[in-house]
Amino acid sequence: MIKMTTAFALLLAVLPCTKVTAADAVTTTSPQQPNIVLLFVDDYGWANMGCRNPVFETPNIDQLVHEGLDFRQAYIACPTCSPSRGTLLTGKHPVRLDLVRHIPTGPKHADFDKFGRTETEFNFWESDPAQFPCRNWLPLEETTYAEALGELGYYNKFIGKWHLGHEEYHPVKQGFDNQIGTSNWGHPKSYHPPYFVNSDVFADEQERYLTDKLTDESVQFINSYDKAKPFMLSLWYYTVHGPHDGREDLVRHFQAKGLTGPYAHYAAMVKALDESVGRVRDAIKAKGIENDTIVILLSDQGGAFDNPPFHGGKKVDTLYEGGARVPFVFHWPGVTKPGSENNSIVQSTDLFPTLLEIAGGDPSNYKDLDGVSLVSTIQNNSTLARDEPIFGYRAYEDLYASVRLGDWKLLAYRSGTVKLYNIADDIGEQHDLSKTHPEKAEEFVQKLAAWERKMNVQKYSGIQ
Repeated sequence: MIKMTTAFALLLAVLPCTKVTAADAVTTTSPQQPNIVLLFVDDYGWANMGCRNPVFETPNIDQLVHEGLDFRQAYIACPTCSPSRGTLLTGKHPVRLDLVRHIPTGPKHADFDKFGRTETEFNFWESDPAQFPCRNWLPLEETTYAEALGELGYYNKFIGKWHLGHEEYHPVKQGFDNQIGTSNWGHPKSYHPPYFVNSDVFADEQERYLTDKLTDESVQFINSYDKAKPFMLSLWYYTVHGPHDGREDLVRHFQAKGLTGPYAHYAAMVKALDESVGRVRDAIKAKGIENDTIVILLSDQGGAFDNPPFHGGKKVDTLYEGGARVPFVFHWPGVTKPGSENNSIVQSTDLFPTLLEIAGGDPSNYKDLDGVSLVSTIQNNSTLARDEPIFGYRAYEDLYASVRLGDWKLLAYRSGTVKLYNIADDIGEQHDLSKTHPEKAEEFVQKLAAWERKMNVQKYSGIQ
């Protein structure tokens, strides 16, 4: 987005957004079955907050980072819209779900009608060398965190973007008690009304900016909640996904500061997101439940513009750090201590078992989970002992897989190319070490090959 000096970009990689050392984390317990608010943002880059990049104005997000536990090495298993959501809901890797790219909702890739509906289960992507068939909805047979938490006594509210299938597969069919603002579309045509084409979602709204409208609904839910059970609020924003269409007053604000074109709009969208985070947290406090409510902030993939200090992003080299590494902040009153950060390698697959354990459930009762619970890691702010790699995977183009274990990361291409990076020494992934460290590259290739066989996708492999 905004070009930065190399020195400043590197500084972002090592400077925390926090002011207290991680070693001071507390281990006291929080109230049994706390409320949970999950703020899931679309295309929100790791550095797109004021405490990491002064171009952005995000005092509320910065405060959440300062008050919570900041996971500095958090990754999305398949950094794109639909797969990221399917994994978040189920704890299963997108490959296991056969959900390895976004659901297109258009006639080019499957017979979607003008309302974004289809009876065809799989779509294909013209430029995908493997021609990997990808689902057009999340199967109802999959267990979601809403279903799991519902069995443990939670009320589940869903607000915002779904992008996991049309009405037959919407949130209320997948364990959520209620949904608001959920369309069949992956993004609005505009963040100003009318928001969507061929949809009656918020069709009567005449004025409100879409991010503000979703926030209104979230605040109203918190204000009016009166059930004798804990709740989980899933606020899945459409923002900051394109079209880059900022609220007018905020666009003028950033234009006055020298930003132009889509950059001014994007900064405005981030600021509107920040206002939303602040309003949701204010509502929690006004309700008197701030000590009983966990707030989680996570993005579904990297930003659409520059992602310093990383290489890659939403549109190019998406499995590089700029596309796959995302903000992940966990604020658990009485458990996380202000100013804490954690450098464990964690992945979106870990959220389902973490939510389940927080709610009092047992993740081992659910088969084929590809993540691990982070509860003890969060409670102690300890380093997660991850003996197996985390795998990234997509099915759009030549670059299709990543393997991250310790300081090392392998990138694999369908054409057979592999690249190897030491992330600790080369956070910008500028120096391919596959030729100078062939043994390490081969070790990681074999790990990927074994994982592909485990997932039964070896026939799409580029390395075996």
